[in-house]
Amino acid sequence: MAKIYTRTGDEGETSLVGGKRVRKDCARLEAYGTVDELNSHLGLLCASLDDEMARNSICECQNVLFVVGALLASENGEAGHAMPEVSQDDVLALERQMDEWNAVLPGWRGFVLPGGVEPAARAQVCRAVCRRAERRILALASEAHVPAEVLRYVNRLSDFLFVLALHENFLAGRDEILWQKRR
Repeated sequence: MAKIYTRTGDEGETSLVGGKRVRKDCARLEAYGTVDELNSHLGLLCASLDDEMARNSICECQNVLFVVGALLASENGEAGHAMPEVSQDDVLALERQMDEWNAVLPGWRGFVLPGGVEPAARAQVCRAVCRRAERRILALASEAHVPAEVLRYVNRLSDFLFVLALHENFLAGRDEILWQKRR
């Protein structure tokens, strides 16, 4: 097995897909690094889910996020080969799953505090990291091309994770913890 370390990043730089060297604190790395962090949290969430359909949905999200990461790690798709894409179908798959879960959930009763059963709480952590990833991707989009479907997907994914949290609490018979307005 080849060594995992290369020592080429010891001075604070790394290579993008295609070979260009950039600083590790640039907007592009912040964007795809946060997507990678989200993907790791999704793996932890998936490990806590009992519902096979939910696990399969999360696994599909992780696969799409690998594509997102590849797109963000490449300047203008310069990888020497065809880059994968995030499609409208990926966005629609999230919407279909949310619609299915929403059909059995009680209506809106107020602002929900993160928590409940462990999978719901993990989904809320993923949602918050997803929102940060979206902000990092938007920051990158202000200086470089980011495919519109990437932004749509990540935006919809945070909604998906919120609905998943509600669904997990519902399946467990756990009431949501509602925000109590302070006087």
